[in-house]
Amino acid sequence: MDSRTVFVLLWMLLSSSTGIKLEGNGYVDVTIAISSRVPQDNTLIDKIKDMVTKGSIHLHQALDKKVYFKEATILVPPHWNSKDFTKARAESYEKANVRIDNANPAYGDEPYTLQYGECGAEGQFIHFTPNFLRDDTHIKTYGSRGNVLVHEWAHLRWGVYDEYSETNPFYYSNGRIEATRCSKNIKGQFYDESHQLCQIDPQTLLPTKECKFFPNKYQNTDNSIMFLPSLDSVSTFCRENEHNYEAPNLQNKKCGKATRTVIFEDSVDKDALRSLKPLLSSPPAPTFKVVQRKHRVVCLVLDVSGSMQGSRILRQQQAATHFLQTIIEDQASVGIVTFSSDALTLSPLTTIDSESTREKLIKLLPKEADGGTYICKGLNLGLQVLKNDNGNVIGDEIIFLTDGEASDNINSCVPAAIESGAIIHTIALGNKADKALREMADKTGGKFITASDDILSNQLLHGFSSLTIPTGDQTKDPVQIDSAGKKTSDWFNGTILVDQTIGTKTSFTITYETSLPDISIQSPSGSTYKQIQMRHDEAAKTVTLKVPGTAQPGDWKYSIQTTISQSLTLTATSQAARADVPPIVVKAHMNQQFSDGTKPLIVFAEVSQNYRPVIKAEVWAILESESRSAQQLRLLDNGAGADAFKDDGVYSRYFTQVKKGRSSLKVRVKNLDGQARFTIQKRGGAPYVPGYVVNGVVELNPPKPPVSEESLEVGRFTRTATGESFEVAFTGSTPPNFPPNRITDLSAEIQEDSVLLNWTAPGEDLDYGTAKSYEIRWSFDLKELRFNFSNAHVFNTSAVSPQEAGSVEQHSFNPNITIQNGTTVFFAVQSVDKVNVKSEISNIAQASKMLPGPKPTNMPDLDLKVMFIAISVCLATVMIIGIIAITTWALSRRKLSGS
Repeated sequence: MDSRTVFVLLWMLLSSSTGIKLEGNGYVDVTIAISSRVPQDNTLIDKIKDMVTKGSIHLHQALDKKVYFKEATILVPPHWNSKDFTKARAESYEKANVRIDNANPAYGDEPYTLQYGECGAEGQFIHFTPNFLRDDTHIKTYGSRGNVLVHEWAHLRWGVYDEYSETNPFYYSNGRIEATRCSKNIKGQFYDESHQLCQIDPQTLLPTKECKFFPNKYQNTDNSIMFLPSLDSVSTFCRENEHNYEAPNLQNKKCGKATRTVIFEDSVDKDALRSLKPLLSSPPAPTFKVVQRKHRVVCLVLDVSGSMQGSRILRQQQAATHFLQTIIEDQASVGIVTFSSDALTLSPLTTIDSESTREKLIKLLPKEADGGTYICKGLNLGLQVLKNDNGNVIGDEIIFLTDGEASDNINSCVPAAIESGAIIHTIALGNKADKALREMADKTGGKFITASDDILSNQLLHGFSSLTIPTGDQTKDPVQIDSAGKKTSDWFNGTILVDQTIGTKTSFTITYETSLPDISIQSPSGSTYKQIQMRHDEAAKTVTLKVPGTAQPGDWKYSIQTTISQSLTLTATSQAARADVPPIVVKAHMNQQFSDGTKPLIVFAEVSQNYRPVIKAEVWAILESESRSAQQLRLLDNGAGADAFKDDGVYSRYFTQVKKGRSSLKVRVKNLDGQARFTIQKRGGAPYVPGYVVNGVVELNPPKPPVSEESLEVGRFTRTATGESFEVAFTGSTPPNFPPNRITDLSAEIQEDSVLLNWTAPGEDLDYGTAKSYEIRWSFDLKELRFNFSNAHVFNTSAVSPQEAGSVEQHSFNPNITIQNGTTVFFAVQSVDKVNVKSEISNIAQASKMLPGPKPTNMPDLDLKVMFIAISVCLATVMIIGIIAITTWALSRRKLSGS
C-alpha cells in the first residue's frame, strides 16, 4: 500500500463513523425513526421532542451532570406529507437508535431495548410504540417518558441490564424474603392482587406468583434508574457501595457489578466519562432535525478495468442484473457509471416505472473490461450523476464495485465523497480491492461487502441483494429464500421451499458460465415452467423466472441439465404474501467490522417475524475469506458462550478460526423438520409498577394489558441472509488464543446436605473445543466469591472431566459441612484450558436451604391502616349484599301474596 492510501486510511480512522457520538458533554447523531407502518400523525414528532428534551435533563442528573442529549434527528416515513421535512442523509430505519413502531407482541406498549451482546456492549435499538408516546396513562405505570428514555438509553448505549426481575421477583437472603431490587434501600410492601397478605408457595417457599412488591411512593434513596425509574426520588444509577449483589436479576447475572461501575469501566463511553468535567449549569435544550427519505436515488459505479476481464465482468453483470430486475424498488431512480482509465456515464438517473425500464438499464450494463483502476474518476462522475436531479447528493446512494487498488490519488476524492452527504456502499471483488473501501462505507452509513472469485458461493449476487434501505414495513422488502450452486456436466437439481409468509414477486434466477443449460421449474401443484416462459439474458448468461401473481406455498422443484462442465447457480427471492402479514426475516452481522485480534469475534443471526422470535431453527454461518477459504459454523440459541439469552431467536457463536484480511458473512436458516417455534419471550423493558403504597394505603395503577405467551408452530421455511463483511488484522501468523468462555448460566440447588450444580460447558478456546478442568468454589459470602474467588471454599473436582463445549454439565458436590435451615450459599466456576489460562469467573449462583415452617420473619404484614380499610370494605360489602338479599326476598313475598 502506498503512502497516499495510508494517508487516507489514517484520515478516515481519525474521523468519526456514522452512529451516536459524544461531542463534548453532549450526545449527537442520535437517530429516532418512525416506521412506515405508522399512519401520519405530526403530534408524534412533538411527543418525541418532548421526551428527548425531558430525558436530557434526567440524563444530566443521572451521571454527575456530565452528559446530556445535544442533537437528535427524527426520520419520518416516506408517505408522510409536509414541507417542513428536510432530506435525510445517512439516516435509515434499519440503523436507527430508537424505533417508533407497532407493538412487539411480547411487550405491548411497554418500551424495551433489544440487547444480545455481552455486558457493556451497545444494544441494537430502543422500541417505543406510538400509543406509548400518545397515551398519558402510561406515565403513571412506567414513569415520565423522559425517565423511561434514560432507563432504555442505559441499555442501548452502555450495555447494562435491569435490576428488577419478572421471573425471580423474590429471593432468600439468609432466611429473609427480599424483593429483587437495587438498592435495598427502596422500601415497600408485599401484597397480592386483592391487597391481601401474600401466600407462600409450598414448593419454593417464596411468595406465589400473584404476589407483587408495592414500593412506597416516597423514598429516601435516589437509586436506581435500572430498577424503578418511575419513583420520583430515583435520579441516578446504583453505585458499588449500594449495589445489591444477591438480587437474582440480569444485571448481576450478566455483569456481576453495579450499573454505574459498568458505565464508567466497561461501556463505549468509559474513557470520555472519566475525563469529562460536569456541566455546572443546566444543559441547553436539544436541537432537532426532522428528515425524510422518499424514493431511492442510486448510481451504480462499476469497475471495467483490465483486471475485471473474464469471469469477473460477467459476474458483475449478473449481480447488477439481479439487482435491477428484482431488488431495486419501483419508483426508485437509477444511474450507471463505469470507470477504468477514464469514467463514462452509461445511463443518467432513470425512474424505475415499468419492466421495460428495468430491461433498458440491464442492457446498458458493461460487458467488456480494459485499462487502469482510476477510482476517483468513477467516484466523482457517480456523484455528478446523482447531483443532476436536484443539485445535491444528500441521502442518495452510490454502489461502488472494484477489484483493484487505486491507480490514482484517492486522497483527491475520497474525503470529499465522504463529506458529500451521499451513502456509499462498497463492494470489494477479490483480494486486491482497495483497502479504503471499508472505511468509505463506514463513514457514510453504507454497507461494505466482499466477494471472492468462487463462482459457486454466489457472494457477489448476494451482496447486491443485501443493498436495501428498509423503512420498517417488512412486507415491502425482498426476502432471499435460498441459493445453491454446483459445478457439473450433468444435472443440477433441487427444491426451493416457498412458505406461507411469502409468495408475491417470487423469482428464480439461474446463472451459467458458458453454455445455456436446459431448465425447468415445477410448482407444488405440478405445473411446469419451461425456458420459453423465462427471461433469458444471453449477454449476462442469466435466466429468470418471475412467477405471476402469488407463488403457491410448498416445494418448487428445479431441474437444470448441462452437457458441458460449467458452474451453475440458482437464487430464489420473494416478498410477503399478504400486506398485513410480515414474512419471516433473518438479519446477520458480526459484533465487529474490524478486529485487531484482541477482542473475540461473534457472529449473530436474528430470526423473527414481526418481532416474534423464531426458536429451534437450524442456523449456519458461512464465513469466507479473501483466499476463498470458507468455514461453516453452527450458530446456537442456547444462552451459553457467545449467546446471551436462550430461546430469544438470536443465534450466536464465537468465531475463533479467523483468517487475516477481509471475509464475507452469509447465514442460512432452515426449518425442514418442523421443530421451529414462535415464542413470545419478554426480557427486560421499562418496569411496570402495579401500584404504590402512600401513607399505608395501596394506590393501584391501571392493570397491564395481557399479552399472549403461547408458543406457536412455525411452518417449514428456508432463508439466506448476507451480512456486512469484516476485516481482521492480527500480529503474527496464527490467530490469537482465547481462554474458555465465561459460564453465564450456572444454577444451584441444595439437596439435603449436598448441592447440585448445572451449567453449559465452555470450550478450550471460548466456545470451541473442550476445556481442561474446572475450579468450583463456594462461600456464605457472595462478595468473597466476587472479589476474592481464590480465598473461597473449593470443591474437589478431580473426578470431573469437562465435556465438549455446549454440553450440559450437571454435578453434585458435598460441602462437608451441615447446611443449616435458612442458610443461603453462593457458588461460582472458573474454567481452565490446556495452557492453564483461566476464564472469567462465572455468574454467581445461589441456593437457600429452606424447610417448611412458620412464615419467614420479614414477610410483611399488612399495615394496620390498610387492614382496617380492607376489613371495612369487606364488612360494607357484606352488609350491602345482605340488604339487597333481604329486599329481594321481601319484594318476592309481596308479589306472591298479591297473586
